[in-house]
Amino acid sequence: MPQLAYVDGRIVPLRDARVSVEDRGLQFADSLYEVVAVLNGRLLDWDGHLARLRRGLAELAIDFPMTDAALGIAARHLVAANGQRQALLYLQLGRGAAKRDHVFPKATRASLVMTVRRFDFAARAPQQRSGIKVITQPDLRWGRVDIKTTGLLPNVLAKQAARAAGAFEAWLVTDDGTVREGGSTNAWIVKDGIVITHPMSPHILPGIARATLIRLARDAQIRVEERPFSLAEALAADEALLTSTTAPLLPVVAIDGTPVGTGTPGPMAARLAGLVADEIARQTGWRG
Repeated sequence: MPQLAYVDGRIVPLRDARVSVEDRGLQFADSLYEVVAVLNGRLLDWDGHLARLRRGLAELAIDFPMTDAALGIAARHLVAANGQRQALLYLQLGRGAAKRDHVFPKATRASLVMTVRRFDFAARAPQQRSGIKVITQPDLRWGRVDIKTTGLLPNVLAKQAARAAGAFEAWLVTDDGTVREGGSTNAWIVKDGIVITHPMSPHILPGIARATLIRLARDAQIRVEERPFSLAEALAADEALLTSTTAPLLPVVAIDGTPVGTGTPGPMAARLAGLVADEIARQTGWRG
């Protein structure tokens, strides 16, 4: 089937999808985005993505009059029109097009684009069994990482460094050695049966998969601590893992070439991955 995109109320062939050269998302990264997993043709954690998007719009004072219900209908219609059962829905919403000026224009029409591309979630199964490697990179991002804007150049550079090193991800580390998160994932360690991840703050993205895992773990009586942890702690941890929409949960078996724990996926990662798989099946009916 042809690839179709949504551009400001119209579904068009992807090759014909366009935004203005004066779109503020293009010129200033004055825009937000969400990436939503589609499994069995159903949107995973849609309410969480929508809530994060609305919060970002409020933080940036972007007026987007479409209702939540209408946005959900448009997103699901695009997914169905593309005929993809396992895919990623990309949604980008910005302030719109205006004469280039740093200050907010007085009157613009918010711009919404969406695309759908096939994604093989089942390919994550071998990575769950073997674990993945991460490297570390300095955290060069701006001070409001909690707003999911399209200004991702530091993340791009970190992810490219990981690719060049043969690693899956780069963990972003501050000058004092604190691990914040990955280039496109949230970071976790396990020590003495306690699952630890950086607390919510302007310095990390409020990951949807992160929130889901915390809820599932606590429901299962697994102790979760939301606190900063250092790279030294991570290297001394029993286990490590990461979460994201595109990699719901993957064990981390090496950091900068140093094995974590036994250097193989551990029992806590396996237990948590099972909880996540059950939640995905509950919402969508999909099992990898």
